[in-house]
Amino acid sequence: MININEMTPEEKMDKLMKNYSEILTLLGEDVEREGLIKTPLRVAKAMQFLTKGYNEDPSEIIKAAMFREDYRQMVIVKDIDFYSLCEHHMLPFFGKAHVAYIPNKYITGLSKIPRIVDVFARRLQVQERLTMQIKNCLQDTLNPLGVMVVVEAQHMCMQMRGIEKQNSITTTSDFSGAFSELKTREEFINLIKK
Repeated sequence: MININEMTPEEKMDKLMKNYSEILTLLGEDVEREGLIKTPLRVAKAMQFLTKGYNEDPSEIIKAAMFREDYRQMVIVKDIDFYSLCEHHMLPFFGKAHVAYIPNKYITGLSKIPRIVDVFARRLQVQERLTMQIKNCLQDTLNPLGVMVVVEAQHMCMQMRGIEKQNSITTTSDFSGAFSELKTREEFINLIKK
């Protein structure tokens, strides 16, 4: 069993390149062909970028910009673009996240919310877990009166293979605290639709 924590970044890159070279060969390709010579390196770099969220701590991102504030109304950051990889087929899924929280003594820098969306999206994911992780991180780190997250995404595993439904969109939501009240959830939904 490989202990990746003991590997240098160069060793990880070399191992990834060798594995992608083997995959290409198993698919029937000639890895010495001009167009494929650098493909294992390019794919290894792309995968490291697309999964860089494993190396980041989203709660530390929020803590780096926490400010004491008496504001107690809804804070919404909507239409946050994200890109992720489905853990079942390692194909992309992408869309928009809409995040709201009601502060309880502390707020965070607005740019931190899209950053935590990216941290969780840059891991092998399922949309349901992504939605919960964003909500839990905000709830656990800021301790607001409530959090609500809605994620809308298109999944390439549904669009380019399998059932091949190109126009399907999956929507997930999760909420806590004050968003347990229907009126508060409805306010959030109405505001993100505008």
